[in-house]
Amino acid sequence: MHDAIAFWPAALQSAPGPLTLEWALLLALAALAGHLVQRFTGLPKILGYAVFGTAVGLAGFAGGAWPLHGVGLYLLELGIAVVLFEAGARLSLRWFRHNPMVLVQSLVEALLTFFAAYLLLRALELDVPVARALAVVSVAASPAVLMRVVSDLRASGPVTDRAIALATLNTLYALTAGTAMLRSIDRGDTTMLASLASSAAVLGVSLLVGALLAALLVGAFKLLHPTSQDTAIVILALIGACTAVTTPLGGSAPLATLLAGIVLKQLQPRPWVWPRQLGTAAAMLNVLMFVLVSLMAAQADWHGALTWAALALVAARMAAKLLSLLLTGPASGLSLRQSLWVGVALVPMSSVALLLTSQFVVASHSVGARVAAIALPVILITELLGAVLVGLALVRAREAVKPWRHSDPAAADSQPGPLA
Repeated sequence: MHDAIAFWPAALQSAPGPLTLEWALLLALAALAGHLVQRFTGLPKILGYAVFGTAVGLAGFAGGAWPLHGVGLYLLELGIAVVLFEAGARLSLRWFRHNPMVLVQSLVEALLTFFAAYLLLRALELDVPVARALAVVSVAASPAVLMRVVSDLRASGPVTDRAIALATLNTLYALTAGTAMLRSIDRGDTTMLASLASSAAVLGVSLLVGALLAALLVGAFKLLHPTSQDTAIVILALIGACTAVTTPLGGSAPLATLLAGIVLKQLQPRPWVWPRQLGTAAAMLNVLMFVLVSLMAAQADWHGALTWAALALVAARMAAKLLSLLLTGPASGLSLRQSLWVGVALVPMSSVALLLTSQFVVASHSVGARVAAIALPVILITELLGAVLVGLALVRAREAVKPWRHSDPAAADSQPGPLA
């Protein structure tokens, strides 16, 4: 990376920095790669972003320091926060009152995934703290990948809605348990009782901040037009402020915005429309997020034993999610066929998993380094494979157009409007 910086003239090095220029060019090229992938293959744009980020990472670009910190960490958290806010705003608690088996299905899926990953990793002779951390990371699906693919393929239907709901809920579980585990590691107390107490504290602080964010937005919406530019600025600014203050207060910033979206949905149950400006800004954050995730994950140390452990974890995680959905699907109102495709759509891991992995490295280098050695390859594999599998699942469920069908470039660039 020092050689790359030295390439730029001295006058440019004294400006905001060659690293800023390089990231700007990377984002432009990644957006172009995503557009070309969808235009010529019909596959989701995220596949282009992820492949481009992977290629840059394998080429040795070190523009993102590991573990993440400073501006890089904040931008990743902000991108996750915007995605989870939208995901939370799609989730109606009234749905659980009418169909409580959806919540049961979510809990079964998360627990089965956790224990399948934990037992596999213990069988591979990993230490308990490492196995527990990796099992928590494995629970998290990726609402970011799922919602981006849904947007690109313009999918809608029961499989789409259920997959987004389950991905949102298991992300909530993973962030709560993962952040609590980090607090326990910081205090040197990793007992189950300490983890439960930390989980309650993290969830409580995040809920308070999220409720405050939702209340501020409700007040702003009474004064602003839903589709105005000012509304977009207010939403992004408040999410950014929430991201900055939640972690120092003892909560989780992404979790707080997810809960804010859920609270906002209960206060304003009618669907509302993202301002166009917010959609554009969120799309740019998404591109940055996917490139950063694949770039960092591609720099993992891929060698024999760790690669096999990562592949085994990918297989165990996928099997657990599919089995849990097939077991609980009929009782929750899905057919076996629909349950199968929902399970396939939950395969991707991405930004939330990377954030938790980075935080484990910061909390304890001895534990975090072993977590990252397996988690980073798993994240990369499931992000690349998952983007294709989500598209396949939505098409096979007959809720999206065939991904190999060439799409209209103008339609492909459109963003979804309502938050349902």
